Amino acid sequence: MLLAGDIGATKTRLGIFSPERGPRSPLTEVSFVSRRYPDLEAIVREFLTQTGLTANRACFGVAGPVVGGRTKATNLPWVIDERQICVALNLSSVRLLNDLTATAHAIPLLEPADLHTINKGQPIAKGNIAVIAPGTGLGEAFITWDGLRYQGHASEGGHTDFAPNNPLEVELLLNLQEQFGHVSYENVCSGRGLPNIYRFLKERRYAPEPSWLAEKLARTDDPVPVIVDAALDQVNPSKLCVKALNIFVSVLGAEAGNLALKVLAMGGVYLTGGIPPRILPFLNKRFMKAFQYKGRMSDLVARMPVYVVLNSRVALLGAACYGLESYRGE
Repeated sequence: MLLAGDIGATKTRLGIFSPERGPRSPLTEVSFVSRRYPDLEAIVREFLTQTGLTANRACFGVAGPVVGGRTKATNLPWVIDERQICVALNLSSVRLLNDLTATAHAIPLLEPADLHTINKGQPIAKGNIAVIAPGTGLGEAFITWDGLRYQGHASEGGHTDFAPNNPLEVELLLNLQEQFGHVSYENVCSGRGLPNIYRFLKERRYAPEPSWLAEKLARTDDPVPVIVDAALDQVNPSKLCVKALNIFVSVLGAEAGNLALKVLAMGGVYLTGGIPPRILPFLNKRFMKAFQYKGRMSDLVARMPVYVVLNSRVALLGAACYGLESYRGE
């Protein structure tokens, strides 16, 4: 049996998988609020106690760079180590990989119902595939065909320098530099970044902030759902929130295009993470305009398919896929 997990800053999702049933059909699956626990081992112990199941091996996708079987989770106060987990949980082996690398491993397993098409493009069979995920942070990864199967490759591209594409984005960059010093794409197009855009527009007095919106934002620890809902409100949309989401989409489109060019993603670009499925009405011409704004390479990226992954379990699916494939080869 394989214990697989998607370890995120907000939620940790664990499942038990068998080679016979494969990665799409776990024997059981449970989600936990990550920050309620001191470490991953505590969550796994509670999971195994709840389910009454056992596993002898594990594979975890973790939001953070994995080096030498060890990672410091990017947005959690956890250090996760393969050997330490093996000993603590009495497992024969543990594999850690970046959560976006895990997600990338799941892409070939996705079905039409798992996807929303933004740009049909002209996909090339077995072409490189890029994955970009605005959630709590901004994750990036890609997969390449090795002649037999797709292989995942980790990236921390979400932490590269944010490059503005118009005068308003230049103002945003200067504003964020005063706050953070170095400004990455994650500071702009992620769950951490959308509130930064909103605050910038509010301080710039782009539009007045309605009292009802101010009250909602004051009562929440996570402003992203409030901003998104206010932007999507068809009766009384907030001008501030609509503008913030439009900037978010443009920056996301530009960075998705950057990643697509760097890995020559002729097999497609896949948007995952918690935010894209919630803002589908905004992922229209604005996203593709920024995605294709690449000078002499504009025609090339226009041929690349772009999809939103609707399956929220994709990172767990990928961790299970990687784990089962790895152990099958041992």
